[in-house]
Amino acid sequence: MNVTVDFGGRAVLVTGGTKGIGFVIAEAFLAAGAGVVVCGRNEPEKLPSAVGRTARFVAADIRDPAEAARLVEQTVDHLGRLDVLVNNAGGSPNADAATVSPRFVERIVDLNLLAPFYVAQPANLVMREQETGGSIVNIGSVSGVDPQPGTAAYSAAKAGLLMLTRALALEWSPKVRVNHITTGLIRTDAAASLYGEDGGAALSEVIPMRRLAAPQDVANACLFLASDLASYLTGADIPVHGGGEVPARYLATRG
Repeated sequence: MNVTVDFGGRAVLVTGGTKGIGFVIAEAFLAAGAGVVVCGRNEPEKLPSAVGRTARFVAADIRDPAEAARLVEQTVDHLGRLDVLVNNAGGSPNADAATVSPRFVERIVDLNLLAPFYVAQPANLVMREQETGGSIVNIGSVSGVDPQPGTAAYSAAKAGLLMLTRALALEWSPKVRVNHITTGLIRTDAAASLYGEDGGAALSEVIPMRRLAAPQDVANACLFLASDLASYLTGADIPVHGGGEVPARYLATRG
């Protein structure tokens, strides 16, 4: 059996692939030979590209089930098939759970939990009819297993995404594999201001790997999970968080 991370001839859809982590994930698949479609609500000035190839863009608000279905349909129209879906779109600003509005909570759950489900459903319908099946990778967060203040709605949605991953893996195997990545602190331009004036240097001291993750770290995990190297993995969760955080009780007493 030939085991490969060569994605030549394969088709990949990355939601939220027009910026940040999703942009780098899309570039990684392009560099590995895949055809790639990215989506967002508005077309960006720059699209992911690598080795002389550029991702295609489809405008879609994936919180709407009809638009999510159209996104998958147009991806197949562009690329002829769909081998990999990376559910990357997500995120949330911090909000006080005591005062946050119901509408805010709905929007966060829509984006981080329901939207991945809405895209995965039509993707599965395509993948299960293909001889080689397909792979779905859901991008989660350490907040889903270790919530922080100000993240109640987001943490609940991300915890749900992990359970959704395991449930879909049970239902859709063996043709479609569904896996999850738990991301930790990631150094991106958008997040730099959230990590303090030093851009996260102090935070690195509480991470066993002594650095924040780079978007490429997440992209590499996506390549692995979607590749033949992971052909027996489904319902799995890979923590890309540098070992988590050193316990506060240790930091408080070691000095």
